[in-house]
Parts: sequence; structure tokens; C-alpha cells
Amino acid sequence: MIELTPEQCQELETAEVPRVIDPVAQKTYVLVSEEVYERVKGFLGDDPQPHDAYPAIDRAFAEDWDGPKMDDYDRYEEFRQ
Repeated sequence: MIELTPEQCQELETAEVPRVIDPVAQKTYVLVSEEVYERVKGFLGDDPQPHDAYPAIDRAFAEDWDGPKMDDYDRYEEFRQ
């Protein structure tokens, strides 16, 4: 395990997507919290199944799905003609 310096911790707080660079391998890594990693690690396996993502997708879109702007989408065929 690597312990971050205070400056690196500050960067984690301010960066939208924290990235680190391995100068030897010339690779960039994206840092995510352990909580986020635990939620998505099932999708990172050797044989991900798309249906495993359906509950997460439903939660992600639920707020806007019932919004008033979706009324136009629901009536797409009417507007298309």
C-alpha cells in the first residue's frame, strides 16, 4: 500500500478524476475510492454480463426518467410526423 503525501491528498480532493502517472512504465492510472471500486468490481471481471449493469443503470437514470422532459420523448412518433 502507498501512503499519500498531504499534497497528493489535496489533489484528490480537487481533481474531478484523479490520475497518477507511473514514470517508469509510462502508464496513467485513474484513482477511485474503495467504495466505488467495490460497487463496480463485478463489472471488471473476465466475463462481464451486461444484465449485471441493469440495476445500476436504472438507478442512474431514474431521476430524469420520470421528469417532464421525458413526455416529449414518450410522444416521439407524434412529433416526428
